Amino acid sequence: MDSVTPPFLTVALYQFVDLPDCAMLRVPLQALCDERSVRGMLLLAPEGINGTIAGAPTDVRAVLAWLRSDARFANLQHKEAPTDRQPFYRMRVRLKREIVTLGVPGLNPARNAGTYVKPQDWNALIDDPAVVVVDTRNDYEVGIGTFERAVNPHTQTFAEFPAWVAAQSQPGGVLAGKPRVAMFCTGGIRCEKSTALLKSQGFEEVFHLEGGILKYLETVQKEESRWQGDCFVFDERVSVGHGLAPGHHQLCRSCRMPLGEAELASPHYVRGVSCPYCHGTRTPEQERALAERQRQMDLADQRGQAHLGARQPGSPAARTVPSNEGGSEDDSA
Repeated sequence: MDSVTPPFLTVALYQFVDLPDCAMLRVPLQALCDERSVRGMLLLAPEGINGTIAGAPTDVRAVLAWLRSDARFANLQHKEAPTDRQPFYRMRVRLKREIVTLGVPGLNPARNAGTYVKPQDWNALIDDPAVVVVDTRNDYEVGIGTFERAVNPHTQTFAEFPAWVAAQSQPGGVLAGKPRVAMFCTGGIRCEKSTALLKSQGFEEVFHLEGGILKYLETVQKEESRWQGDCFVFDERVSVGHGLAPGHHQLCRSCRMPLGEAELASPHYVRGVSCPYCHGTRTPEQERALAERQRQMDLADQRGQAHLGARQPGSPAARTVPSNEGGSEDDSA
């Protein structure tokens, strides 16, 4: 029996490109997405576009075609993921200073990013002991999966990455005296900006994984892979593995941290209310509100309805917005 095609298509997209008139694109882009019942979030900034949208495949492709009708977006990159449900509740097109916030003025990834390395060539690069391999993602993402030999900067937000680079470039740091650096992220956008940062500071041989971890997992066979664990994504899939198959994590609805088997088995895990990461951080009133929210979400699921469950402040998802990174990327970070 033929498999049924999922009714929704999720597309993550981004492009670094000079976009001085980004404010003029916001209203027509929002109107098109609303007309097509496409949901998600798109960020527009003078440095380009970034975001994730979802809807019926024909409607999502209509939005992509509209964007690419602008010659500046002719090289717009996107990744597709069919899904059985609409992962977003609303559509927002927002204007920002940066499409991924690093906080370093003057960087231009469109003109000064590092050298792309295709997924099929990545293993040979990172197997070289002379190459420093750096995971540019945040600590909670690295915690559920990363590449062999990768250095974890232990950042909580992407905006902390420049300080880590500065510290590790000093004598004794992991970057000191290392001419070759390979960096990677979920979908590619943080890599482009981080390689531009290193090149601006004098690093000459800087490489990044083309298409990010997601393209690697999609392209490289599991038996040849250097990837260990799952890859965190910022949508309802939570994590994916080789072949982009669903991973083994759930999301805490209180703090939005990814939860593996150990966390789900913890006595501090209460579905929709708490997990080992956020246990004891809520007042009794907040916990009762979270429990009621979970109850309402369960009822809505039983009725086949969407429920607008508000995110909790201070969580990873509250600090992020949908983007190319399989669903989201640091924004206020």
